[in-house]
Amino acid sequence: MTEMLKKEFSRRSFVKGGGALVVGFSALGASVAGRAGAADSPFASNGPPALNEVDSFLMIHADNTASVMSGHTEFGQGSSVGIVLIAAEELDMAVSQVKFINPDTNLTPSTGGTTASNTISTKGRSVRAAAAYAKQALLGMAATQLGIPVASLTVSDGVVSGGGRSLSYGTLIGDKRFAVMMPNATLSTGQAPAKAPNQYKLVGSRVPRFDIPDKVTGTYVYVHNIRVPGMLHARLVRPRGQSAYPSGAPVLSVDGSSISHIRGAHIVRKGDFLAVVAAKEYDAIQAAAQLKVQWAEPPAMAGSGNLWKQMRDFDTEGKVAARIQVNTGDVDSAFAAAPVKLSARSYKVGYQAHLGIGPICAVADTTPQGAVVFSNTQNVYTTRQHVANATGLPLNNVRIRYVEGSSVYGMAPYDDGAAAAALISQLAGAPVRLQFMRWDDHGWDNHGNPLLADVRGAVDANGKIVAYEYTGFAQPGTGLTQTTLQLSGASAPPTPGLGSAEVGNTVVVYDVPNRRIVGKSLPLFNNYLKLGFLRGVANAQAAFASEQFIDELAYAAKTDPVEFRRRNLNAASSDRLSSALETAAKLANWQPRVAASELKTGNIVSGRGVALTTIFPSGSNPDVPSQAAVVVDIEVDKKTGKITVTDAWAVLNAGLAVSPGTMENQIIGAVIHGVSRSLHEDMVFDTKRVMSLDWVTYPILRFKESPRVHPAIVQRLDLQPTGAGEPALVPVAPAIANVFFDATGVRIRQMPMTPARVRGVLTMSAVR
Repeated sequence: MTEMLKKEFSRRSFVKGGGALVVGFSALGASVAGRAGAADSPFASNGPPALNEVDSFLMIHADNTASVMSGHTEFGQGSSVGIVLIAAEELDMAVSQVKFINPDTNLTPSTGGTTASNTISTKGRSVRAAAAYAKQALLGMAATQLGIPVASLTVSDGVVSGGGRSLSYGTLIGDKRFAVMMPNATLSTGQAPAKAPNQYKLVGSRVPRFDIPDKVTGTYVYVHNIRVPGMLHARLVRPRGQSAYPSGAPVLSVDGSSISHIRGAHIVRKGDFLAVVAAKEYDAIQAAAQLKVQWAEPPAMAGSGNLWKQMRDFDTEGKVAARIQVNTGDVDSAFAAAPVKLSARSYKVGYQAHLGIGPICAVADTTPQGAVVFSNTQNVYTTRQHVANATGLPLNNVRIRYVEGSSVYGMAPYDDGAAAAALISQLAGAPVRLQFMRWDDHGWDNHGNPLLADVRGAVDANGKIVAYEYTGFAQPGTGLTQTTLQLSGASAPPTPGLGSAEVGNTVVVYDVPNRRIVGKSLPLFNNYLKLGFLRGVANAQAAFASEQFIDELAYAAKTDPVEFRRRNLNAASSDRLSSALETAAKLANWQPRVAASELKTGNIVSGRGVALTTIFPSGSNPDVPSQAAVVVDIEVDKKTGKITVTDAWAVLNAGLAVSPGTMENQIIGAVIHGVSRSLHEDMVFDTKRVMSLDWVTYPILRFKESPRVHPAIVQRLDLQPTGAGEPALVPVAPAIANVFFDATGVRIRQMPMTPARVRGVLTMSAVR
């Protein structure tokens, strides 16, 4: 063990042999290959390497294998398979010869966070470029050594052949730098020198995920599994549930004697940041639970029960900043003249949370010389900045290594965990493993934004939408400020901007000549909870309102919901979105009829509905986003109010499907997540703090409730890849709401559609 801890590895040797459970921080040190300095400290964080160099993304080893470094974080979505497929395809290597390397601020490039379903559409382009230019260089080397023209060479499994002789890539360059600059650092599919799609042998094929065997057998290394010599266990000490942003948790007093009986437990504090450490994890848990702390009284909030009323009141009182974001045609005149019109319908979506099943965890060693932190962040370089801010260390002395945790559905508080672990380690003077308790995850999450939307519209005699107006009440975002930085005094709350209505799913795919989108920005400070991007961002909330309203227009026009959408798709969307819609309808054996025209009697009723949405334009073509359509079957127990989703036919058109099997995995997961959010997930808070602190007060979908998901992909070799991780979630909620109307003849316009809300709308309908 001592010898291992003394070793210093180069970037090249580390990449070639990486992946094991690390037991010593010192084993992580040393320079990025080719940079000055014979031996960096274990805390060296020399990245990011240049984005226009092949060596930043790709390494060929002497054993004729390759390592690919895309900057992508693999947190369970499986898109690392797509990255490997792209690299292997362009290099003409076997998939088994290419290894994916997790992000590390001393090793891998900064290609942006793994967010917005951008892995293949953005990071894939960099990997494609590096592999294509690397192959050119390798063929040039082989031509020189074999003495024959490049055009006479062939490559198979990384072996170049020509003139009756062969040389492997490993022989040509094994463990040496390419030193090749890329004229174009991001190549689209088919863009020279990359292959044309009709030449693909690997891209578009079904390859098993690399991580599943170890996960199934329990040998996979998660961040929670990491242990290091001399490590202390830590727990945060905060009120159980955050209050209105940015009030934080001001500490009035701490009674250290309250944990004096817990052997080895110590308090660490900086400003209002408070934690405990102990050699044994259970002792840290007990110390955090028993430490007596008095916090200042937080400002009063409206509470989740009065959230919508408060928004209306703020609007009436002139405290809401309204601005027109889209205004085409003449909405008012078109509305007045149309034969079929619907006055404003109001739709509501409450706060929701990220909440991986496993808690946030990070392991850190912070010394005066630097820090090393293991985290399941979505962007190691952003996390590096947060840790540097928390500790005051120079940026290039803070090394962040990505290790997978328990899923990421967006901006969960993983950065808060990383910054907190580093700060606790600095204050305690020892390596620290920090794991959140369940109430830390639930109570201090960066929540998905709530929505209150008013929608009105009109249809002409031909069943065409002629007017549409969407007014969305939007809470300004709370930026990237982490709780640890705020409580410790390392950062002040950012100045809030203006909240915006989400326009991506407000009939953008439909041909609507008269359209107006109004955003009403709410007063943030001391009124609302901290926000962070949640899977689908605000697209899911906006789609719940807009796609349900489309169904209401179809019903008012006495038209089948699929036919109504088909009739109103605009030219820009019809190619991709109609294929998703038609595929979903065909797979589900959709039978055209007006919704709610065949209501059933009895306590258990069933129905069928549809929704289609658009999300996340590709980085290479910002005008073409991913398109998703879903047909859903449900049963409603009118007595209990329980909605059960039995089947969902979900179709995704995301351009070129690099790894179809992985995309189908993502569709299934997205639909199940969407069902959970649609039916169960509702963050409750009173006038002081968040009250949803566990899986009882914030329930999620159970295994026995999961629907049968029938995924399908529209493969388009002629299009660039676009996002696949989130789009299939977005249409789920409006589809369920639309099915509910088909089954009951009653609209439900608030999400989640809990049994209590179902009983409420059914009762109100009966009274009317």
